[in-house]
Amino acid sequence: MPDALAAAYDVLLLDLDGVVYIGAAPIQGAPEALQRAKQAGVRLAYVTNNASRTPAAVAALLSGMGAPAQPQDVVTSAQAAARLLADKLPPRSKVLVIGATALRLAVSERGLTPVSTAADKPLAVVEGYGPGLDYSALAEGGIAVRAGALFIATNADSTIPGPRGTAPGNGSLLQVITHATGVVPIVAGKPEPPLHRESVIRTGARHPLVIGDRLDTDIEAAHNAGTDSLFVLTGVDNPRTVVLAPPKHRPTYIAATLDALLEPYPEVTRDQSAATCGGWTARPAADGGALTLTGDGDPVDGLRALASAAWAAHDQAGGLDAGQVTAAIDQLDQAGLPT
Repeated sequence: MPDALAAAYDVLLLDLDGVVYIGAAPIQGAPEALQRAKQAGVRLAYVTNNASRTPAAVAALLSGMGAPAQPQDVVTSAQAAARLLADKLPPRSKVLVIGATALRLAVSERGLTPVSTAADKPLAVVEGYGPGLDYSALAEGGIAVRAGALFIATNADSTIPGPRGTAPGNGSLLQVITHATGVVPIVAGKPEPPLHRESVIRTGARHPLVIGDRLDTDIEAAHNAGTDSLFVLTGVDNPRTVVLAPPKHRPTYIAATLDALLEPYPEVTRDQSAATCGGWTARPAADGGALTLTGDGDPVDGLRALASAAWAAHDQAGGLDAGQVTAAIDQLDQAGLPT
């Protein structure tokens, strides 16, 4: 696949929730697309803000779904947080760990000593999502942070996708300690740099492609690192949010699914204020009102053209509101755009 999108990069840094699976269910076609990419010689790495599973557990989950994965292919926010702690603390320092066993193991692997209570006088507190996390653990963390312990968070996602809908994420849980102490944690996960740095260290990537479904974590992380990104329409964000995205949330590429990795990416061309992709052209109205979309063909090409025109209009006018793109997105919905 010499002309495929993936062939231009040495490592694909894939988000998991909303990209490869949702909950315990694989996204339709995602494992097969990754198998084909792997067979074509593309290196895969799975980069997740979820700190509740060990790399081995994540790899086993992926393998069970048919996606190619070994433990060394998985990079977690727990690992990034543990490296951040090790860079700031003396060896064997006590760290109060709030979260799942995976986070305790990551801290131990960096030569630090996990503890569970503020009475142990930890030098730092690290907090990560865990389905069994309870009030008593958060209370111990609050006491330690108020006493002067360094406060580190694995990630600050406000929500997480699940099979029954969107649920509170670690960013919501963090607010318990922050609200009680007034201390804002140092965040290791996306979109902050530590997790991307951890991914590059572990994979040796020189020209990676970040792939994700969330603009405010995956795509912003790529922006912060100066790395290209692919946004897929299988998770949290949607056509409307990507079209209205501010600069730091704009992906390099837009696709419906991971199948786009195996195909040449269509060119988006610009002519003054208009943008064209495939059989679609998007342009702002002369009066600065709603963007118009003309043409036909693959509706994802229409979204690519619309996003390019909308981003230019946003930058030129200093803003863009949802009403200016509603009709065009409705048009693409009617043409079969995935949402």
